[in-house]
Amino acid sequence: MSKFISSERQEPLVGITLGTRPGIIMLAPIIHELRRRNCPLIVIHTGQHYSPNMDLQMFEDLDLPAPEYRLQGVAERKTHGAQTAAMLEGIEKVLLERRPCLFLVGGDANTNLAGALAARKLRIAVGHIEAGERSFDWRMPEEHNRVMIDHISDHLFVTGKGGVVHLKQESVRGQIHVVGNPIVDASINHLALAKQKSDALTRLAVTPKQYAVVTMHREENVDVAERLKGALQGVSRAAQKAQLPALMLAHPRTLVRLKEFGLESWSHQLPGLRIEPAVGYLDFLNLLAHARLIFTDSGGVQQEACIHQVPCVTLRDNTEWTETLEIGANRLAGCDPEAIPAAAAMALAATAAWSNPFGDGTTAKQIADIVVREIDRFRAAA
Repeated sequence: MSKFISSERQEPLVGITLGTRPGIIMLAPIIHELRRRNCPLIVIHTGQHYSPNMDLQMFEDLDLPAPEYRLQGVAERKTHGAQTAAMLEGIEKVLLERRPCLFLVGGDANTNLAGALAARKLRIAVGHIEAGERSFDWRMPEEHNRVMIDHISDHLFVTGKGGVVHLKQESVRGQIHVVGNPIVDASINHLALAKQKSDALTRLAVTPKQYAVVTMHREENVDVAERLKGALQGVSRAAQKAQLPALMLAHPRTLVRLKEFGLESWSHQLPGLRIEPAVGYLDFLNLLAHARLIFTDSGGVQQEACIHQVPCVTLRDNTEWTETLEIGANRLAGCDPEAIPAAAAMALAATAAWSNPFGDGTTAKQIADIVVREIDRFRAAA
């Protein structure tokens, strides 16, 4: 017989799960705000993505305390099913022990689906941060996750009006709260610290506004040899045409695939492209803010480029962040080696003078207001 936590057994406690670099960045301002208000809180790190410079250093950079719980052995699982199952089991074990009355997940990674499912099955209220975003690309695991999480969430924290439209069209059951996106809080608050603490520009020998930054990690790109090769060829051609060196901060997944596909040596010989290991968050933020152009397949990096007025070329056929396209901050190029240089030329020719569409930097406070209100309601009803 299945076990669940009845409302009588729950505690006035908030749970948060994280496990990927974008998720940690997104949730950091919310964790800080809830702790500032002395809201009872536990954080579960699923270990979905793990490497010292992309995880432990990030907690230090963001001044976050170590998570109360960290799952083991998740990153070693090689399939979506195995990984999600391991996280679901691990998160459920913590929830059965601690019995929170509200559980927050942020974004679209498997970590968030596992967390939302674990809480939902135990009848714990779920809050989804970054709800309502849609790329409408059913090939993407992230798109499946977004839709499923939204339909089992009680509180849907939405960036803007586009997300509201999507959620209403899908007739979701939960309450919709338009709060902006906490990545604005994190990115703006930490840029001054990044400029002060990071020596990445000196260390990597790049000059402000005279280089491009490249990131790639999406499964549909880096796990397909033709797409990965096409994207790198396109970035190389764009870099040569613009006379901008392109600094690729390579995700561990991307480095593994380059080696597996026999492209490691080839990629290091592409003119204009320089491949370096991924860096910590403050270093990355410093490099991004001082870049002339960004090439990426990351949703979070698209947002951060927009926030810091850096033109972006997205190495995908679509994006959930359509606001960036509408205001001219971003251009879609896919992994087409011909389309990428053309998109880069258009981005560089345009004036970077758009308004940030992701909120005013008060998202964490707005979410904390709702969370604290729900905790107070729970206490009053207990």
